[in-house]
Amino acid sequence: MKIRSTSQLLATSLLLIGSYAIANTPISKPKEIKKYINKSNMDLSVKPGNNFYNYANGNWVKNNPVPASKTRWGSFDELREESSKRLQTLLEDAAKNTSRGRKTQVIGDFYSSGMDSAAIDAKGYQPIKADLDRLNTVNSTSDLLREVINLRVNGMGSVLFGTGVGPDRKNVTKYIPSVNQGGTSLPDRDYYLKDDTRSTTIRNAYKVHLQKMFALAGENAATASASASAVLKIETALAKAQMSRIEMRNPNATYNKFAVKNFNDSTPNIDWVKFLKDCKIEGADSMLVSNPSFMKKVNEMLVSVPATEWRSYLRWNLIKSAAPYLSSDFVKADFEFNSVQTGQKVQTPRWQRMSSLIDRMLGDMVGELYVEKYFKPEAKEYMVKLVDNLQSTFAERIKRLDWMSAETKTKALEKLNAIAKKIAYPDKWREYEGITASKDNFYANVRSASVWFYNNNVTRMGKPVDRKEMGMTPPTINASYNPSNNDITFPAGILQFPFFDFGADDAVNYGGIAAVIGHEMTHGFDDQGRQFDAVGNLKDWWTKPDADKFKGKANEVIQQYNALTVLDTVHVKGELTLGENLADLGGLSMAYEAFTKTEQFKKGKKIDGFTPQQRFFLSWAQIWRNNILPESAAQLILTDPHSPGEHRANAPVTNIDAWYDAFNIKASDQMYKPKDQRTRIW
Repeated sequence: MKIRSTSQLLATSLLLIGSYAIANTPISKPKEIKKYINKSNMDLSVKPGNNFYNYANGNWVKNNPVPASKTRWGSFDELREESSKRLQTLLEDAAKNTSRGRKTQVIGDFYSSGMDSAAIDAKGYQPIKADLDRLNTVNSTSDLLREVINLRVNGMGSVLFGTGVGPDRKNVTKYIPSVNQGGTSLPDRDYYLKDDTRSTTIRNAYKVHLQKMFALAGENAATASASASAVLKIETALAKAQMSRIEMRNPNATYNKFAVKNFNDSTPNIDWVKFLKDCKIEGADSMLVSNPSFMKKVNEMLVSVPATEWRSYLRWNLIKSAAPYLSSDFVKADFEFNSVQTGQKVQTPRWQRMSSLIDRMLGDMVGELYVEKYFKPEAKEYMVKLVDNLQSTFAERIKRLDWMSAETKTKALEKLNAIAKKIAYPDKWREYEGITASKDNFYANVRSASVWFYNNNVTRMGKPVDRKEMGMTPPTINASYNPSNNDITFPAGILQFPFFDFGADDAVNYGGIAAVIGHEMTHGFDDQGRQFDAVGNLKDWWTKPDADKFKGKANEVIQQYNALTVLDTVHVKGELTLGENLADLGGLSMAYEAFTKTEQFKKGKKIDGFTPQQRFFLSWAQIWRNNILPESAAQLILTDPHSPGEHRANAPVTNIDAWYDAFNIKASDQMYKPKDQRTRIW
């Protein structure tokens, strides 16, 4: 499950749907009950109270090592693999039948161009040579800013800092430009700043990688070495000025609003009126700056860093953004460095990379075909009913809270009832007007799509905020909550087993997709989401005593996860993962309560030796089964706001009384928590 992007405050997660409705909405299903809880995947020699994850998944973990072309392998990855094969089928069919209309022509020719490795290799780095030559003419601050703008406007990447247009978090009916910290290439600022063995190894490999990439783009060894040193020097300075991922989780700390003209006082080397206009952002009188201190550092560096070093930095950003779409020597060099960071042994097959790329860039075009061929409309109908039922269950739980006042409960229920649902696919498909694709120019196709996305974003200024955008493509194996829209999204791709299956018993579906639905709803009330109101504005609606009580309970969760380890000694970052951990606990708790209203729960009949309660929790645990390479695990601890799969399966259940009852957990068991130490929030 993926869950959240802090800069956009978008919570994403993998969750699926159940076969019977939750409260009082019966759904018919096939009579045959399949074995959705497979004992052969379990390790029954492990006591469930000692390690529930291993009890539920032990044999699966032993028998499913990470494939050479992957960095991890689990339930999500199995579904993504199947989804990518479906996309491959659609794209290959489109490539053979481009005469059927613009949609098939664009995606078919785009795919054909990406699969023509011989034509791509023949061009080498020629697609970016003219741009590289132009960047070598930068000699002044004005030249530098001109090229920073030119690269982003022309689909060649965001350089030095991020710029875009989105809803004003405190007035979500209006769009506003935002400026965000950026400018670095490694996955986290710590890789530049720490001197532990892993950080040093990656930093050294990065410098070698830089030299190699500059050499591939035509520089001799001495020049490539100097260019690499310049890039590392600039990026390290930028990393020092960046806020940490944990600091960026505070939505008020990253909400700094300035009049466009006034921000010039903080960064006098940038004329923001001109900069935004040249970026095609028209009509803005105000702007949001996530990290003003970072921008002050950028302002200083614009004049303190020599032009020769800025030229290297600009060339690197162009090379970096283009490398995946250039000849195989660039792609191979990229992969070699990536393997140092992640441990991946073999490059992902080209067809799979192209399928993923087109899904990202032309998601509605290929998504419409995906839905037509692979999605059952009744799944959307059922999902809507299931979400409504979870919403009702959540409301009941809020009304019963013993730590929240009536005043705050009223506001909480108002927000809960206002949550919008986006299920399976958008109400209106994007047409991508202006995007062109040809069979013989892969890089140009990528640039065309990148320019379209940039223009689509910045030209929103002055228009009504589009609250119907899904933010995810239909084939995506994920789900999300967006606090500025107060909406939850469940793409078609996630509505599959192990999250959901029409043939599964309620226990399986409630432990799967219903818990995911609850997870996304809880994001509206986690440590970040709770700071947004029913409309989506960043606005405090809590009484101070209630807020203090919430923070105390959230701190219990932080401490629980801080005590957990991965790779023997590396600890989970409880503050970084807090939002996801709160959502897991809340989602699982409300899904279980909803499950207690079903006929299966009330009858209590065993299936394959397991009670309904046991099947519910086993279904939850099997969602999180996975193997991961140690290099990737170490990277994700730094960068991923989600806890490792084992802890996502284990930690929430230790706070739920029903799990103890279902598996007869005793005080002598390793996972046991005394009843008065179990955290209950939502």
